[in-house]
Formats: sequence, structure tokens, C-alpha cells
Amino acid sequence: MSIGIYKAGLEDLQEILQLQYLSYQSEAALFGSRDIPPLKQTLDEVIAEYNNGIVLKMTVDDVIVGSIRAKERNGTVYIGKLMVHPDYRRNGYGTKLLTEIEKYFPDKRYELFTSTRSTDNIRLYRNLGYKMFDRKAVTDELQFVYMEKGC
Repeated sequence: MSIGIYKAGLEDLQEILQLQYLSYQSEAALFGSRDIPPLKQTLDEVIAEYNNGIVLKMTVDDVIVGSIRAKERNGTVYIGKLMVHPDYRRNGYGTKLLTEIEKYFPDKRYELFTSTRSTDNIRLYRNLGYKMFDRKAVTDELQFVYMEKGC
């Protein structure tokens, strides 16, 4: 089994978007609704994120099983869309992706957010040194917790 993490190319974005739709089903299930932004994102929006930052892909035997995105603005790196195919979870791949994207932006402040119901995500981020610094209600059902690490 050959595992690698690489910068994604434009040609990878459709496959990454399909992985996103699959990976975020578990998030949608936490709320009993498929009405969450990652499940409504379009290919054009993913291309715009690609053009404004970095998109990494994780492959196992040349199949994309994970991805993460980041962009830097004013000294802060905003990390988002960390995803791992459901069949490949609990193997440390999320940790590997997050650690790898940080290497592209050394000595910066990193920020990310997740739902307060995403306890596995929060545990992963805490284990990698992220600390909560804010919480915002999006709807009555949905609250985001904002986490940071670094400078």
C-alpha cells in the first residue's frame, strides 16, 4: 500500500469535491440535515479556494482518500475542509494532513473551526496543540467552535 500527501492539481478538484460530499455525510448526520455548506459547495467554489491557497490530497495507491485546504491572510493561516474517506478514518490520516499543511506555512498562527457536536474533530485538534478561543451560534442547532495554534 502506497500512501502519500501531495499538492493537489486542478485535475484533482472534482475527485476531491466528490470525496467532500461523501466525507461530510457524518457531519450532516450530527444535525439530521444535509443543509451544511460542505455538501452544497460547487466545483467553481473549490477552484476559487484552490486559486487562493493550497489544497493537499492524500492518496492510497493513487486513489484520493483525504484532503485539506489552507490560505494565509495577515499572518494567520486559515485551515479548512479536512476530510478523510469514511473507510480510511481512525488511521491517523487526519493528523498527517493537518501536520503537513502546517509545514507549508511555518511559524504562523493557525486557525480553524468545527461544529461543537464534532467531538472527534475537537479531540484531534486539541491533540495537535489547538486551543479554543471563540464560539459562535450559526443557528439554534449549529454552533461553531474556533480553535487556534501558534504565534
